[in-house]
Amino acid sequence: MLILQFFQGIYTFFLNEPAIAGGRVLLIAVGFLFIYLSYKRVLEPLIMLPLGIGMLAVNGGLMVFEAGQMGNLFLNPLAGNAEEIMYFLQIDFLQPIYTFTFSNGLIACLVFMGIGAITDIDILLAKPFMSLFLAVCAELGTILTLPIAMAMGLLPNEAAAIALVGGADGPMVLYGSLMMARDLFVPITVVAYVYLGVCYAGYPFMARIIPRRLRAVEMDWRTIPQVSPGAKFAFAVITCSFLCLLFPVAAPLFASFFVGLAIKEAGVLRFIEFLSGPLLYGSTFFLGFTLGALLGVDIILNPKVLILLVLGVIALTLSGLGGIAGGLIYRKVTKEPFNPLVGIAAVSCVPTTAKVAQKCATQVNKKAMILPFAMGPCVAGVITTAIITGVYITGFVGETPIFYRIFGG
Repeated sequence: MLILQFFQGIYTFFLNEPAIAGGRVLLIAVGFLFIYLSYKRVLEPLIMLPLGIGMLAVNGGLMVFEAGQMGNLFLNPLAGNAEEIMYFLQIDFLQPIYTFTFSNGLIACLVFMGIGAITDIDILLAKPFMSLFLAVCAELGTILTLPIAMAMGLLPNEAAAIALVGGADGPMVLYGSLMMARDLFVPITVVAYVYLGVCYAGYPFMARIIPRRLRAVEMDWRTIPQVSPGAKFAFAVITCSFLCLLFPVAAPLFASFFVGLAIKEAGVLRFIEFLSGPLLYGSTFFLGFTLGALLGVDIILNPKVLILLVLGVIALTLSGLGGIAGGLIYRKVTKEPFNPLVGIAAVSCVPTTAKVAQKCATQVNKKAMILPFAMGPCVAGVITTAIITGVYITGFVGETPIFYRIFGG
């Protein structure tokens, strides 16, 4: 045993309680699984590869400090007072990343700036009714998961945070959970990012609810009206101002997304290159790696984690079904030559779900090109999810939350 003390990661397994030691082994195994599935492109490697390696390192790298306490040299998310924070900033190598970009939601805003800089809104402005109608339908999981989560024992603010998973927008979930349920933001955010990869693999099976003949419908992208860069620039500026006035608590998200979009439409090439390249991919990397380092054994032993896992599935399933239902309703009402698969894209992870919709269409008809149409509801979904995030934060955060006053809670 004395020799093992040279290898602290192994030695601490003998010092841990059986539940802790077993949890560490499980999380290390899950980390290996995420890495493998990322390598095989089953899960999104931009997030899940660094997340998996972070999980391996933080659960393997447990050591005994001089005071006899066990910990690691990654970060301490529970550091509260200024003295503790300054101590860990000098000790833990990821603490500056967490303290200055995670605990205030900055990391989500940086990702949103990059997303704005690569987002096309032509179809959103050319067909606003279609885009917004489908986006609202695809928020079914974001809305219905809230009462379901409360019925399962979560507090209203916690229920609202996990319900945002239904919007299928990882940075939004991270920001919302930090604002509404800070103690659960790590498992909620990890659930969001893991399930996005899993559900995107599952959405093609859900799409089979739509009759094959409707999935094969061709849509003529040449009929899409042209939108001028000036109109798109004006939309970004005006919409940002309007949404910030309505929901100041979500203003950082609105400002981040629309500043990226405005820069893209203004054609500021140096900024576009920076936002869509180094900023987006750098922040995405540190987002995944830091989340992995946060996912220690103490997280998995939280009894609420199992509930969050179930609710994540419910939220994304309901949103997918809502998008499909919206696509079928839109086709029925408008009688246009419309492919209902476009509704799946309204579950708004830009541009992944739009690509899923295109893939499902191509499987039954190689000539069906629906991707240009799918991008409209995909982008609209980002906006509707941000609005719901603002509503939830405004309603459930504060000394006397507004929803409590309205409903007498």
